[in-house]
Amino acid sequence: MAETCIFCRIVEGQLPGDRVYEDEELLIIRDIAPVAPQHLLIIPRVHLASLNEVNEQHHVLLGRMTVAAVREAQRQGLVASGYRLVMNCGRDAGQGVDHLHLHVIGGRQLGRIG
Repeated sequence: MAETCIFCRIVEGQLPGDRVYEDEELLIIRDIAPVAPQHLLIIPRVHLASLNEVNEQHHVLLGRMTVAAVREAQRQGLVASGYRLVMNCGRDAGQGVDHLHLHVIGGRQLGRIG
């Protein structure tokens, strides 16, 4: 745990979070500043500042994050209309918290990227 990391503090229960799901590796919460009607954050319990810290040993964790995203999209009723998965890496990309996390965004039509 990084003591100054807001997500580590939420994972540890030191700060509140609207918890949707949790297990031994992941915590899923609702974003406090949603950009769509459904906006979840999938947060690994282990502190990794960004994708730049990921290596071969993390492939299972990244897979679990993706599977959890699909499962939660199904639970939230987003599969039929569609949803977006976003993982920002660095300030210029929009990463606001230095803890690896995956956004699940849906519930309205989203603009095209690229």
